[in-house]
Amino acid sequence: MLAEYSENRKNRKELNLVYKIMSVKRLEIDKLVTDRLILIPFTTQICKNVLDNDFSDLITLNLKKGKSWPDADVLDTLPRVINNLNKVGYPTGYESWMIIKKDTLEIIGDVGFKGINMDEENIDLGYGIIEEERRKGYAAEAVKEIISWAFLNNNIREITANCLTENTNSMKLLLKFNFTQKRIAGNTIYWKLLNQNYINKTNNH
Repeated sequence: MLAEYSENRKNRKELNLVYKIMSVKRLEIDKLVTDRLILIPFTTQICKNVLDNDFSDLITLNLKKGKSWPDADVLDTLPRVINNLNKVGYPTGYESWMIIKKDTLEIIGDVGFKGINMDEENIDLGYGIIEEERRKGYAAEAVKEIISWAFLNNNIREITANCLTENTNSMKLLLKFNFTQKRIAGNTIYWKLLNQNYINKTNNH
């Protein structure tokens, strides 16, 4: 999921995430709002119903499907979202969020993480935008908001991400938000973004 670009979701390896339930609180907000977007966390029920072609939960929330949503990448990702949610039992915010256009209430993609890697104190970023809504700045707007929210937690040391070496759009987006390269392995670039709040906390101890 650097998700405007589907190959990133398909090619990256799954992290071995270890959840410590008592350390990860239930999400206390129901949405994040930007100038043009609303971000709403997926629930297990929403994921399962979408996989069953049941969109009643979305109708209840007054949401509409974007033109090609859910696309093949979303349907491929949802089982992993369910798996991450099942590890904690409820949305914590460190799973996936729906990306919704504020003016039309259409779902156009997803953004978020795969849970907290407690051993490394990091979270791995991914996002996805349906083809019809790409190159309009929605991915950057959603990523900016989710990073800002995640870094309010000063126990998160860094956000990681990866993309293919040929994926110049993903590279530009990550550089825009000051990600730095950790390493290159084969045709994949691995990135990190340090949390200044975490660094400040560490320096004060």
